Amino acid sequence: MAEAHRALERVAACPVCGAEQARPRFEIEGLAWRVVVCSGCGLGRPQPMPDAKEVRAFYEDDYYGEPGTKFQPVIEALVRWVGARHSAFLSRGLAAGGRVLDVGCGRGVVLGSLADQGFEVHGVEISAEAARGADPRAAIRIAPGLVEAGYPEAFFDEVLIWHVLEHLRDPRGTLAEARRILRPGGRLVVAVPNFSSLQARWTGAAWFHLDLPRHLYHFPLSALRDLLRGTGFAVDSEHHFSLRQNPFGWIQSVLNFFPRLQRDGLYRLLHRRSQGQPPPFDRRTRRRLWTWLLLGAPIALALTVLEVLLRSGATVHLVAHHDRTAPDA
Repeated sequence: MAEAHRALERVAACPVCGAEQARPRFEIEGLAWRVVVCSGCGLGRPQPMPDAKEVRAFYEDDYYGEPGTKFQPVIEALVRWVGARHSAFLSRGLAAGGRVLDVGCGRGVVLGSLADQGFEVHGVEISAEAARGADPRAAIRIAPGLVEAGYPEAFFDEVLIWHVLEHLRDPRGTLAEARRILRPGGRLVVAVPNFSSLQARWTGAAWFHLDLPRHLYHFPLSALRDLLRGTGFAVDSEHHFSLRQNPFGWIQSVLNFFPRLQRDGLYRLLHRRSQGQPPPFDRRTRRRLWTWLLLGAPIALALTVLEVLLRSGATVHLVAHHDRTAPDA
């Protein structure tokens, strides 16, 4: 993958600002799409935009892992510990028994923790395969999108869109629907990789959180703010620290500079394998990757703290509320 800096070209209207010009940024080796950056707001996206059938093909069965688990046991335990801490943040200020929806809930790690706290939990997922092993207390609807899930108006106290918005072909429509199904004053929490972050700028085409071609949009923080305001939300707070996402992003992004190592190979190594499936890579490569993870973790954590101090987290999450005074999107 290489960076490409060429003249502006005409593209479909940007879902954030409506601009119809973009500049090529990355050439994607082995793929039919380039990443272009909007001339108006800096939003990144593939050109041409993949259609719905192509998007579905990006998600093979092994992307979701085994039922209810995705990573090797130690990593899975860490993910669930972080998920429990995360749910405490998400539930802060919610009334007892509040109704929460997780858009793109996957295996429902967060929903299980929220159910433990007594909340009524719901999820929507595009794939039944992705939702295998989810907590049985979660009412999960399988639908191609949030609109098609068909929830009633003003039904939820909180809607979570956690590292899902960047995967969707219509992020504006999804946010508009989230506002419709939230009660007035209800809370929205959105997390995305930050395309304007220190990590993204320093590592460029090697940035782990590009996750090409599955990420259809790459949001600079300013563009995400604009999109939320444009769909009837008022932003309450911004958060730049993620123990689960940001330190690992530094390690894997650095490894992606090495041409002899498969791109995102460490992430692949940490995934849980089906019974009888051999481990990826040879033994020497596996040792090298584990060594990078262990030795790189303290440095990556320090860089993550620096990101927070500079308000430039590699991933960010924004808390917003349904603005009664804003017009419908």
